[in-house]
Amino acid sequence: MTETNETAVQAAVDAELRLLDGAVRASREQVLELLDPEFTEIGASGRWWDRDSILEVTSSGSVSEESPVVVSEMSGVVLAPGLVHLTYFSDHDGRRARRSSLWRLSGTGWRLYFHQGTLVP
Repeated sequence: MTETNETAVQAAVDAELRLLDGAVRASREQVLELLDPEFTEIGASGRWWDRDSILEVTSSGSVSEESPVVVSEMSGVVLAPGLVHLTYFSDHDGRRARRSSLWRLSGTGWRLYFHQGTLVP
């Protein structure tokens, strides 16, 4: 049975929001469940990240209940079966960025394949 486009986009949105949650980010195991083995990112700083290097950052505790990531204008579209593109704005401690994520469906669920952040004023 294949997912409908709406269900696929909602699954990717739910996974993205989990990945932005401080408690999830603090858990290496939970982050690994959400990242595709081939994950890459172009960060808002311009730095290139892979799965191993991003795990160091997510476990640093920079996102917490006291300092959450605020998300706005999130939307998504199915690009192909099993591939969802999300776009949104994030604000974390006054640092605002436009975000783009590609989520890929695997045998274990939706996983983040690629992410890019671009700082905005």
